[in-house]
Amino acid sequence: MCRGLAALPITCLERAKDLKSRLGILLHKPELGHKTGSSSKLQLGCRHSSRDVLEWRESFDQLLKSKSGVNAFHTFLKTEFSEENLDFWLACEDFKKTRSKTKLASKANRIFEEFVQSEAPREVNIDHETREITRKNLSGATSACFNEAQAKTRTLMEKDSYPRFLKSASYQDMSKQAASRGASKRSHT
Repeated sequence: MCRGLAALPITCLERAKDLKSRLGILLHKPELGHKTGSSSKLQLGCRHSSRDVLEWRESFDQLLKSKSGVNAFHTFLKTEFSEENLDFWLACEDFKKTRSKTKLASKANRIFEEFVQSEAPREVNIDHETREITRKNLSGATSACFNEAQAKTRTLMEKDSYPRFLKSASYQDMSKQAASRGASKRSHT
């Protein structure tokens, strides 16, 4: 299907965009948000307390409140090639803490270029209207300029990725380990 560069079929362009998106994880920019661990396998260990692991299934908010929960969820999202949603959400959380007007404007532009604009390297899945509202918000960047896009991305993760995370073999294994640790602690007291 992919032949000469002059008339690339749409499938080649789609494939190229998909590859670009997948390679986005190599373009790690710490100033955009949260650093996560490099482990690709989710395991219960020093990083995750038994109590935390079991609380993650109570609500998406519980997962996002836990640093190890965010790390485990990020690792899971990498397996689905959709970690840009969480990275964008985390970048917005970090952005909201920015107090300097100069830094606010430059961070806003970096986040927009990385995640929001059409054909961004790590483009999040938001509708055209939200994308345009966010673009217009950049002209007078405030800590709230990404609120709508962030909320839509969060809802997408909560309704789509989070349930799959809870059903994943990795989370199920961690949950079983956590439950057995809890049962073993109770039997020793």
